[in-house]
Amino acid sequence: MADKRLFYLVSLLIGMGIILSYSLSTYTTLLFGVNEFHFALRQTVFGVFAIIIIWILSQLNPDKWLTPIGFSLFLGSAIIMVSMPFLPDSIVPTIGGAKRWIKVAGFSLAPVEFFKIGFVYFLAWSFSRKLGHHGGMGLVNEFKRFFPYALIFVASMFVIAFVQSDLGQVVVLGLTLLFMLMFAGSSFRFFFSILSVVITFFVFFIVTAEHRIIRIKSWWALAQNSVLALFPESIAEQLRVPTEVEPYQIGHSLNAIHNGGFFGTGIANGTFKLGFLSEVHTDFIMAGIAEEFGFFGVFFVVFIFMWFLQRIFKVANRTTEQTIYLFSIGIGLLLSFAFLVNAYGISGITPIKGISVPFLSYGGSAILAASIGVGMVLMASKKADMDRLD
Repeated sequence: MADKRLFYLVSLLIGMGIILSYSLSTYTTLLFGVNEFHFALRQTVFGVFAIIIIWILSQLNPDKWLTPIGFSLFLGSAIIMVSMPFLPDSIVPTIGGAKRWIKVAGFSLAPVEFFKIGFVYFLAWSFSRKLGHHGGMGLVNEFKRFFPYALIFVASMFVIAFVQSDLGQVVVLGLTLLFMLMFAGSSFRFFFSILSVVITFFVFFIVTAEHRIIRIKSWWALAQNSVLALFPESIAEQLRVPTEVEPYQIGHSLNAIHNGGFFGTGIANGTFKLGFLSEVHTDFIMAGIAEEFGFFGVFFVVFIFMWFLQRIFKVANRTTEQTIYLFSIGIGLLLSFAFLVNAYGISGITPIKGISVPFLSYGGSAILAASIGVGMVLMASKKADMDRLD
C-alpha cells in the first residue's frame, strides 16, 4: 500500500461514523421500535466491510484492475438505474414517490452512489485521451470537444433528477464535472460558460418540481432577514416570504449547533436528536456533532476530513499518468462537494439537498461507494512517486 496514512484516516472517519450512529440514533430506535444498537450494528457491518474493500483494492495492480472496476461501476450502475422504474416494488420499493433503492440480501442499496464513482473514472479516462490544454483553440471548438460529455451528463441528470427525484446528487456530480474539466486543461472562459449552463439547468430542475420550489421558499424564509437588510425596504417587502413557512428542520439544526457551544453537551447528551431533528444520524449528523461535541468537535472532524482530502490530492500531484491524476482529483472533489453541500444545508446557507457526509453519515450505499473510490485511489497511488507521498 503506497499511502498508509490515507488508509488510516479513512478508517478513523469510518470508526467515528459507527460511534455517532449509536450516539445520535436514540430517538429513531424508539420511533421504529428496534434495538438501541440497531443502526450502530448495521453501520459496523458496512464499516468493516468498507475497510476490507479499501484494503483489498489497495493491493491490486492498477494496470490490470483500475479500468475494469471503473467501467463496471459506470456501466453497471447506469443500467440498474435506468431499469429500476420498471422493476417490481418487492425489489425496488417506492419511497417518497421515487425508486432510489434496490433490495439486496435484506439491505437497501442506492445505485447512484456507485454510479458517481464510475462516472468520475469514466471522465478521468476519457478526458485524459480526448482533452488537453485548450491551446487557443477557441470557445466554439472547446464546446464541440465537450459536446459528447454534455449528452452523457444530461442523460444522467434526467435519470437522477427526474426518475429518482434526487437533485442533490446532480449538484455534486455537476460541480465535480465542471472542476475536472478545468483540471483537464479547459480554458477559464469555457469554464465560466459551462458554469452558466449548469446554473440554468439547476434553475430549470427547481421550477419544474413543486416540492423543490417549496424547499427553496422554506430556506429563504430563514435566510431572508439577514439578506434583505441590505436592500431598500420597498424591494425587501417584495422578496419577503411569510414566516409561517419557516423551515422546521433547519431551525432545529441551527438550535442544535448553538446549543453545543464550544465544548458540546457531551456524547449521547444531545437533546435535539430526541425528535426535533428527524434521523439526525443521517443527513443532519454534523448538527448532532456540533451539539454533542461543540465547536472543537466539528473542528476535529473538519481537520481529519481535510487531512484525508490532502492525501488524495497528493496522490494526484505525485503521479505522471493523466488518468490517475484526474481520477484522484475527481474523487477528492466528489467527497469535498458532498461535505460542503451537507454543511451549507444544515447551517442554513443553502437549501437542504439530502446529501450525506462521506464516511460519517449512516448509510451502507454511501460508505461502500466512497470506500471503493478511496480504494481505487490507493490502488492508483502505487504508480505515484512513493518517496514523495510521505
